Amino acid sequence: MSARPIGQPLDRVDGRRKVTGHATYCAEFPLEDVCHGVMVPSNIARGSIVTIDAAGARAMPGVIEVLTFENAPRLPDKGRGATEPPAGREKSLLQDNLVRYHGEPIALVVAQTLEQAMDAAAHVRATYAEEKAVLVFEEAKAQRCKPEKAGGGKPDREWGAAAQAGADARIEHTYTTPMEHHNPIEMHATIAHWEGERVTVYDATQYISGVREVIAKTFGIPEENVHAVCPFVGGGFGSKGSVWSHTVLAAMAARVVGRPVKVMVTRAQMFVNVGGRPCTEQRLLLEAQRDGALLAVEHHAVSHTCRFEDYTEACTQPTRSLYAAPRGHTTQRLVRLDVSLPTFQRAPGESTGTFALECAMDELAYELGMDPVELRLRNHADREPCSGRPWSSKKLRECYEMAAGRFGWERRNPQPRSHRDGNWLVGWGMATATYPAHLEEAHASAALMPDGTVVVRSGTQDLGTGTYTVMTQIAADTLDLPIERVRFELGDSDLPQAPVSGGSMTVASVGPAVRAACEALRAKLLELAGGDASRMYARPAAKVEVHAKASPAAEDETRQAVATRSFGAIFVEVRVDADLGIVRVPRVAAAYSAGRVMNLKTATSQLKGGIVMGVGMALLEESLLDTRSGRIVNANLADYHVPVNADINDIDVAFVEENDTRFNSLGARGIGEIGITGVAAAIANAVYHATGRRIRELPITLDKLLPLNEN
Repeated sequence: MSARPIGQPLDRVDGRRKVTGHATYCAEFPLEDVCHGVMVPSNIARGSIVTIDAAGARAMPGVIEVLTFENAPRLPDKGRGATEPPAGREKSLLQDNLVRYHGEPIALVVAQTLEQAMDAAAHVRATYAEEKAVLVFEEAKAQRCKPEKAGGGKPDREWGAAAQAGADARIEHTYTTPMEHHNPIEMHATIAHWEGERVTVYDATQYISGVREVIAKTFGIPEENVHAVCPFVGGGFGSKGSVWSHTVLAAMAARVVGRPVKVMVTRAQMFVNVGGRPCTEQRLLLEAQRDGALLAVEHHAVSHTCRFEDYTEACTQPTRSLYAAPRGHTTQRLVRLDVSLPTFQRAPGESTGTFALECAMDELAYELGMDPVELRLRNHADREPCSGRPWSSKKLRECYEMAAGRFGWERRNPQPRSHRDGNWLVGWGMATATYPAHLEEAHASAALMPDGTVVVRSGTQDLGTGTYTVMTQIAADTLDLPIERVRFELGDSDLPQAPVSGGSMTVASVGPAVRAACEALRAKLLELAGGDASRMYARPAAKVEVHAKASPAAEDETRQAVATRSFGAIFVEVRVDADLGIVRVPRVAAAYSAGRVMNLKTATSQLKGGIVMGVGMALLEESLLDTRSGRIVNANLADYHVPVNADINDIDVAFVEENDTRFNSLGARGIGEIGITGVAAAIANAVYHATGRRIRELPITLDKLLPLNEN
């Protein structure tokens, strides 16, 4: 072989199936006699159902059943037996008459066709005893509460010495981000089919094993009686990391009607029933000496959750890790609203937190008259500030140098409104990107087939990120085989167990398991050959299979003594129309320190996609809550704006060479989420440079910029 497979920019091994329509997504499995379920939403935000009339719907053509709280099967503990995140969440399963948010499912109509089910769902009538809902963030802040944990750690953290006097510069501002919602191309969908006491669930998910566990616990059946299948995911971004109501309702209905039931979440329901990013209010305080050295950093964040489950947007996490301030203090608080449950959305906490922190750093740089890159280098953290632990590997300095050079940052005039091109005000801004490195125990198997090919299996998921391809490369590299002689299988709960595809942990977790399985297979073959591989040619054709696992505990003990994060530097140019306030982003240059790159092509694609989402976060995305009714009023892609081709221009992504073997045996960290971090701040900083207008509230829309005349 001319080059080892790992690191090569290979095409996706599943690409042909996708572009030719042969990739089967969960709503497309061709089960016989399948019928359709449609959820009926509540139209109040808080209260209880007094009466529900489904008689008219039941009499309509094609209707098989209408499930409500009056006739739905009773579940053990009302279905709350599996509510441990990430897989388990509080669900709406027709177990009582309570209404907790606008759009909560209050019935499920099952009919022969989707159209018949939709029509009948519109004819289910309910009357309510409505209660006053809490829907205004500002009003609810008086009752803010402290979460038990945030981002897997303590909600509050304080480190360093007492406050020092004599700061030459002090920045204290509040930054806000709105509710946002996931909008992957593939909306959530489930097909459930019972055969006796065993159920098969085809579910669009980021966590096959989680689906199996939640379904089993919810129905009180053994896990071996649940088979979850998901070979392809058309995007998830965190929303498909948990099991939501529609999945369990599909299984419930299928058991009742004795037929496969398909439930597809509509685009409007994506804004209600499968989570989203909560709004945040973040107060940043920075104190520094004249030379730029930080003396103190404080980051106090408030985010919303629902009334029935805590979810914390852990936006103070980057502040605990990025800059070497001798004193730090971070806090997280929650505000309870009568809305649906928020959840993980790409780089939860880190994307919102870097917006606030990196804007504040830019403001401090202007206060001190320093270059924003110089300020960050002056406060580069050689150890994690909040813990004092050394980094497993960190090449952030190289990221600043590489990205700044590719962007041409040295030509920047720091004066706001100093560059104009006709009617366009031109601005340059930058920010730091970061995301923590995670891994969990994963299992894989490897089998040599009679035809000489190798099949490697693990119950992980491919969200469109390239998991099929990367795991094939790792297996081929370990076995020294051509790519075309290796096949990787995933997306089935009967395969060796793997963790959720969230937290950017799939490659870091499953990759070492794949390598371990392939090493075990090679050792097994040598054992069978008595140490002489040539003897295998004399053996009759037979399948040889081995299983292996990769556990964090089995990694180098030093991993527990180090802090591990990925880092990057983002530089952007914006152009702002001086009359209309329209913002354009003609170019982005970014460099990342993210461990060993497994596939240069898919990795670059991942980071470009994250940057595109960062553009949406900065300029477009906002879910608008009607504070009278609790309804999301822009629950469609006509009114909820996301970037399209016309919004995106040149994105230049580069990697600093790195091999983080203190983190795992592959030297690889995840890259699925770091791409969105820092982007919104870099754009906001560039908008300030272009216009002299500091926008601290996302998204940056025309009304917040106008008027732009200098008088």
